[in-house]
Amino acid sequence: MPEFLSNLLRSLRGPSGKDMLLLCRQLLSQRGEASQTVLARRIIEQYKAMDSARRLEFFEILAREFGPDQNAIQSAIEEYRRSASPASAAALSAAAEAPRQELFRRINTAPAGTENLVAMRRDLLRCLAGHPQLGVVDADLKHLFRSWFNRGFLRVERINWQTSALTLEKLIQYESVHEINGWPDLRRRLEADRRCFAFFQPALPGEPVIFVEVALTHGLARNLEQLLDINAPVLPLKEADTAIFYSINNCLEGLRGIPFGNFLIKQVVDELSAELPKIRSYSTLSPLPHFSRALNSAKDGTKNAEPGFTRDRLSRLLADFATDLTRDAGVSDPVDALFELLGNPVEHQKALTAPLRRLALMYLTQPDGNGRLHDPVAAFHFSNGARLESIDPFANLRPYGLRDSFGVMVNYRYIPEDLEENHERFVRSGEVHVAPALLHERRISDALWKGEKEKSGKK
Repeated sequence: MPEFLSNLLRSLRGPSGKDMLLLCRQLLSQRGEASQTVLARRIIEQYKAMDSARRLEFFEILAREFGPDQNAIQSAIEEYRRSASPASAAALSAAAEAPRQELFRRINTAPAGTENLVAMRRDLLRCLAGHPQLGVVDADLKHLFRSWFNRGFLRVERINWQTSALTLEKLIQYESVHEINGWPDLRRRLEADRRCFAFFQPALPGEPVIFVEVALTHGLARNLEQLLDINAPVLPLKEADTAIFYSINNCLEGLRGIPFGNFLIKQVVDELSAELPKIRSYSTLSPLPHFSRALNSAKDGTKNAEPGFTRDRLSRLLADFATDLTRDAGVSDPVDALFELLGNPVEHQKALTAPLRRLALMYLTQPDGNGRLHDPVAAFHFSNGARLESIDPFANLRPYGLRDSFGVMVNYRYIPEDLEENHERFVRSGEVHVAPALLHERRISDALWKGEKEKSGKK
């Protein structure tokens, strides 16, 4: 009986790593296309039958058994040194490629192969933190996905109320920035003064890879409710002069790190320019997903503060606003006063607006200890060539907005003729472009951040 139970438990866990190793080696050794497809389908079926422990075992086998042959690489290097010809360069490139990549290409020949490999990478990503040695497997999948999901293979589609119910349900499921609360909410987001565009890949039919929601407005939208209120009147298109990108969603976890958003935004700008020539301004209304965390990390002045956000630095940045902050909070230290008021920010909007705007400006434009921007959303838009147009305190008073950023949102503006130059400057030197209206405040805040002067002289 114990042996029976042991065998039963093993079967419930799914195929063993040894079983999968054998199948994968068979797949790589096959030459016939039909037999490859049969084996690829079998590997996918076996993988789906595995529990999480067996899947981890499979990933470890992929990392250990299907890496490049080091002896072959060394021989190819020596041959290239003897004769730096195109043929020897090609041989070196072939030797350096891990057999895993060819294995994944062959698995991709199975029905729904791409879909299943994307799901496999989703599982792999969840293992990486505890098993960094699996990074080589992830690197190979990511390399292949960058090719399979490049712009040439993606199809942009406008989503509207006539789109299939299956795809509309996917939008509700995948919306991660501003939750869609049922069908009436979705319908308002697809009205005549709204647009929604998605990228699709033919290997994933009916499955959006990424989608963007756009509001057509008169002037720059600086408050989220005017975009998400399902009872807001529909703006006549003849009055719209601005397109606001207010939600960009990567749909599949297994495609994390594959760049789509920059292509989609530029494609949508082209689509809207052709459809609505009166639209002259393209901007976002974007969250600051980790702003609250960065400020709170400096609250007690410990070494756990977000890089750059020290208590001393906050004290310098808040000096201009100390009178209002300390009066409203009833404490003498401006940093303590800030956090006292942030305990209930909506009740103290007047005192907090200017301080939050300055602190957000530094959060968005100053690099962290590794030379990267603190905010991933800012880095995304700056790398696309957008400029920081405005900072909007208390633009999002929904619970998640107050939790993540004390209600602050920002506008990034896309000016088509400036995108390439702004992109190049950001990529080359990390330079970020801000609107003229922010330049004066940025100069003051930069100096305070660096400790070059104590106050701006504001009252």
